[in-house]
Amino acid sequence: MSTSASSQLSKAMKQMYMSLPQGERVQAMYIWIDGTGEGLRCKTRTLDCEPKTIEDLPEWNFDGSSTHQSEGSNSDMFLIPVAMFRDPFRRDPNKLVFCEVLKYNRMTAETNLRHTCNQIMDMVTNEHPWFGMEQEYTLLGVDGHPFVNEICFPLGPYYCGVGADKAYGRDIVEAHYRACLYAGVKIGGTNAEVMPAQWEYQVGPCEGIEMGDHLWISRFILHRVCEDFGIVVSFDPKPITGNWNGAGCHTNFSTKRMRDEGGLKYIEEAIERLSKRHEYHIQSYDPKGGSDNARRLTGFHETSSIHEFSAGVANRGASIRIPRQTGQEQKGYFEDRRPSANCDPYAVTEALIRTCVLNETGDEPVQYKN
Repeated sequence: MSTSASSQLSKAMKQMYMSLPQGERVQAMYIWIDGTGEGLRCKTRTLDCEPKTIEDLPEWNFDGSSTHQSEGSNSDMFLIPVAMFRDPFRRDPNKLVFCEVLKYNRMTAETNLRHTCNQIMDMVTNEHPWFGMEQEYTLLGVDGHPFVNEICFPLGPYYCGVGADKAYGRDIVEAHYRACLYAGVKIGGTNAEVMPAQWEYQVGPCEGIEMGDHLWISRFILHRVCEDFGIVVSFDPKPITGNWNGAGCHTNFSTKRMRDEGGLKYIEEAIERLSKRHEYHIQSYDPKGGSDNARRLTGFHETSSIHEFSAGVANRGASIRIPRQTGQEQKGYFEDRRPSANCDPYAVTEALIRTCVLNETGDEPVQYKN
């Protein structure tokens, strides 16, 4: 395992400059999803004063030919601010600004899945849909090899493990957690996962479009924290082949009716609808239309088979898990265990709303009028 050369630079020297006063001016780091649908890009501009709302942030642009999003002959793309967070790296009053991407003609870019997701969420505000996503990830060296030099069987000691021979990379985990809290991300918790140097954190509950915004920013923060430590974070659904757990992004979902008394009835109805639309959801749950998840959803290592739909109470080998508490209280939420670690949360949450709330059927999403 190797760390990046830049991580060896003096952080104390950097802090000397970061402590300099910046007057009334503010650094705003604009962040967007690139043409891969997985990668994040960022750049910074100076504002004359601290923005208080999204409306205070100007639109910006970038070279889409360098991010797999346009041709060089017509490369300008627009950055439209949609969510703002405190900057844990530069600290107040500086900001992290998450943006949608528009093409030169102001049509949405192909990887801008937020735009349609937001339209769908606006249709169901009275249902108050809540989401919670469990983001798994794996720590690697810059050479692509595992953070752990030697992986030892059995798998058991690593999950929620404690000790130098069981927990690998906790400094990164703690730094990321605190940075998310500072930024205002709705991070709910964290734990070590089954494979060494594999971890999970949870974001939520978030309502509607907020889920995607908060998960993407939490990923950006994790990449930045790992950059400082000289380590690479991987969201690959099966980062290490063989007898090891993959990495998912299990998604917890409920509506107000599901959370109210007698809500189990509506949960069961939603699961029945999901059972009839399995292929559509598989295509929506990783950025490559299911091929990434095919390496993970094998029916082993706490997964269901990608080819079959299943559901059960407290069953981590099912497509849909109903928590034991939900079954006992007859209300609550359910967990969709199919989304991959590298999923786009906008695609996942939109698909759940389309199937479970709007009661869509078939393999293609319905096109609604604006």
